[in-house]
Formats: sequence, C-alpha cells, structure tokens
Amino acid sequence: MTEKKHLLGMTLDELKEVANGCGLPKFAAKQIADWVYKKKVSSVDEMTNISQANRNILSEKYDIGRTNPAENQKSKDGTVKYLFRTDAGKYVESVMIPEDDRATLCVSSQVGCKLNCLFCMTGKQGFNGNLSSNEILNQIYSVEESDKLTNVVFMGMGEPLDNYEQVAKALEIITADYGMAWSPKRITLSTTGLTPKLERFLDESNAHLAISLHSPLAEQRQSIMPVEKAYPLSEVLELLRKYDWSHQRRLSFEYIMFKDFNDSLLHARELAKILKGFDCRINLIRFHAIPDVDLHTSDNETMVRFRDFLTAKGFTCTIRSSRGEDIAAACGMLSTEKGEKN
Repeated sequence: MTEKKHLLGMTLDELKEVANGCGLPKFAAKQIADWVYKKKVSSVDEMTNISQANRNILSEKYDIGRTNPAENQKSKDGTVKYLFRTDAGKYVESVMIPEDDRATLCVSSQVGCKLNCLFCMTGKQGFNGNLSSNEILNQIYSVEESDKLTNVVFMGMGEPLDNYEQVAKALEIITADYGMAWSPKRITLSTTGLTPKLERFLDESNAHLAISLHSPLAEQRQSIMPVEKAYPLSEVLELLRKYDWSHQRRLSFEYIMFKDFNDSLLHARELAKILKGFDCRINLIRFHAIPDVDLHTSDNETMVRFRDFLTAKGFTCTIRSSRGEDIAAACGMLSTEKGEKN
C-alpha cells in the first residue's frame, strides 16, 4: 500500500497540483487550504464543502498529516517540552514558553544538527535528518496550546538555514493569507549565519532574525563554533549591513555568557565595536551546563556589568530569563539522542 502524502505543509501552488491530479475543480485548492490551515481539521472527511465523492478520491492518496506529541513534560515555571516522532521514526523536541501576555513555541527544523557547537546538546547528538515543512508545522498545530500561540521562534533543534527550503515553505504557510495569516513580526529565525542561505532568507522573508554570536573574537568563536571557519562572523555582519533594520524587521544577537571565557569587559568592548551602527538588540543568555563540556555560566554580577556597559554604549541589551531548565528545555539543552537509542 502506497503511503499517503500529507496536506499540512503544502503551499497553495502544491495544493493546486493536488486538486488537479485528483480531478477536483481549481477552487478546491483554496478550500483544502482553508480546512487544513484555518479550520485545523484532522481528517479529509471533515472538509464538508467538498463533495463526498471528491473527498473519497482525495483521501485515497492524501491525509492531513497531523501527529500528536509522543509525550510532554511540564516545568515548575510553566514551560512545556513536547516530543514529536517524525515520519522516519526519529524524534524532535519543541518547547512552549508561557508569559503574561505571550505564548511562544520554540520549534525544531532538524533532527540533531551538523554544526557541533561546543555548548549545545543538539550538536552533540550529531545530524539525523531534515524535517519536512509538514513536520515543522505539525509542531505548531499539535501542541495543546496551538490556538493560544502568539509567537513562533525557530530556535529548537537544528540550524534552520541548513534546511532552508522546508523552513521557507513553513514560513510562507505561516504568513500567507491562505495559510495561518500571521504577521512576520510574530516569527523569529535564529541562525549561526550560513551566509548564502541567510541572504535568501533576508530577501524572501520579513520574519525577525537572531544571530548566534557568542564571541566577538574570531579565533575564540571558532573554538566553540566550528561554523566560524566556513562562514566567518565578519562576513555575516557585512551582509547584514546591506539591509535596513530600522523598521519592520528586528535584528537580535544572541550571546551565551561563559565564565572567564567571553564575559570580560574586553569582550563587551569588542562586541560594541563590531556591532556599532546596527539598530539591534543584544540578548545575554545564561549557559546551561551539559555533560562533558568544561564551560560554566557567568555569575549574575558579571552579566549585569556586561549588560550595563553595552546599554551605556546605546544598545538595547537584556539578560534573558532561563525557562524550563529543570526539564532540559532551556537554551542549548534540547536533544533526542537518548530516545533514539532506546
């Protein structure tokens, strides 16, 4: 029996091909999109403005493609971590972070990651495959808080720009009128800075951007982020300077602070120097310890001093509050390696 294809994750153009291939009228593509993305049905048979005969034809080859989480864990601070099984039998994690007036879902784009950043559990897992647009969107559609989400951040497992085609499809569907019709201002993509794909993202999307920086010194950055060798931060910044950051889109730089490594005022001065002229936000992040890595988090006093220095230089600089650390859901802690081995 041929495996059915998933409708969730298809663009309107792809749904037009589906309708045409099934002998449905052209307008059926818009109807299917409406049922899948706006009404959030879980089966083809719920599409009641499509004739029963046509629903039967459609359901022979296609399903919605919604999969419930395999499990979830709730933190004492209200953060919820979800585990999703992929079509290939692998697993990815998503994190829902509730705040006073926001509910942010941190989604994954890959199973594991190729980049092997020293401080990240996902990188320690290695690379186990790209997620499809269906598997990316399923995280948004299948968490319990789906209807309450205010924001989505591509900051989960994987490097989003290393799976750009599928991430771009998901971004189109989230923001398109036929899809979820969200403002791009509700979405942030985080990347280490794969410059060729970064340029495409900047030209093709209006979502916010966060750059994983973590050291302003090239040699030091490369010692914890091997990607610096192939895509130097200097080239990333050169590309970013070609774009206007003063209006719709927000530019952020993520900076995990490691004790006696990148947390001195020398680092703060260098950071201010290389980011001079950018209308941006700098997010200082506490390091969350992971096994077999000899790095430690900076103390609060050091982080405050670092923040105040950058603030005095005219930057918007914040210390991000840690969420979900007790369930390994905080920044850099996502991994499904253990689950893969069970």
